[in-house]
Amino acid sequence: MRYALCVMSKKAIFEKKNVLVIGGAGFIGSHLCDELIKTCKVICVDDFSTGQQRNIDHLLAEPDFAFIRHDMSSPIDLENEPALQKFKIQFQGIQEIYNLACPMSPKNFKKNIPAILLANSFVVKSSLDLAVKHEAKLLFFSSSVVYGPRRNDNEKIKEGDIGAVDFLSERGAYDEGKRFAETMIKNYRDALNIDAKIIRVFRTYGPRMMLNDDQMIPDFIRDALDNKDLVIYGDENFHSSFCYVSDVVDAALKIMETDAAGPINIGSDVDVNFTDLAKKIIAKTSSSSQIKYEEPRLFMTPLCLPDIGKASSELGWMPIATLDRGLDRTIDDLRASKGLKGIGDISDV
Repeated sequence: MRYALCVMSKKAIFEKKNVLVIGGAGFIGSHLCDELIKTCKVICVDDFSTGQQRNIDHLLAEPDFAFIRHDMSSPIDLENEPALQKFKIQFQGIQEIYNLACPMSPKNFKKNIPAILLANSFVVKSSLDLAVKHEAKLLFFSSSVVYGPRRNDNEKIKEGDIGAVDFLSERGAYDEGKRFAETMIKNYRDALNIDAKIIRVFRTYGPRMMLNDDQMIPDFIRDALDNKDLVIYGDENFHSSFCYVSDVVDAALKIMETDAAGPINIGSDVDVNFTDLAKKIIAKTSSSSQIKYEEPRLFMTPLCLPDIGKASSELGWMPIATLDRGLDRTIDDLRASKGLKGIGDISDV
């Protein structure tokens, strides 16, 4: 059998790298698995707290893919998992770990607070311990929430900004949790000399987003398809940026192949008015919906815009999917999720 030596893990790699994706059945995680399976052997771990089996159903027949249902707040013994014997982990180990695990459902946020706290502490520790054990590279998906709410000057935020987060607020489990997770990763990296990386992901959208989850783009599309009012939780001045999921995945793959450790902002730096976004979705779905405004909700607030200069200079990355093309693909997917006729083939972005 062909093999190559992995300098980092000092173990033989049999044809392809072993890659662990924690939270791999989620929205972004499943798209990441789609790309990794093209060149790697992929182990997807998820507890389906917010991930969905339908996101990975198409991968289950792949010989280089395995799914393990497990809550990573408890350690996992990968070497002795029966479904993973074909990956020869006892000989090859794990070369890369991607940690996207966090049950971030705006609609069910309060119910998920204990799990969110564990995801940003024990799950991070479990992933770091695996990285230490296997001398693997690790990438943690942090969030733009570490910077706090949008500032009045709307200046694009750089990674060196220490942010302003109310750690005792209603959403502190998530916002401060992500900050604590970054602290754990930085300290493990410094103390144990592991290759642990951080990206800060800004608002992301695309196919496989959950319907009926209080997320504005899928809610807009759902209601437009049903000719119902599109509700903006704010006023006519509510703005945000939106990055298409394939661009976020591209950034994750790029940072894994570099010496960059981050944190690095990953997102679109184009400010989008929500009213304009809603009008665009109404037009694309040929809907008769109207737009109305209601009081803001906990996780429907303006966020900072990213400065993506560091991503450009260190990763050679920038978002390339246009909002129009990304919305077309997202509408097509959500229409199919509702069991309705699709809008036709849309080429890759």
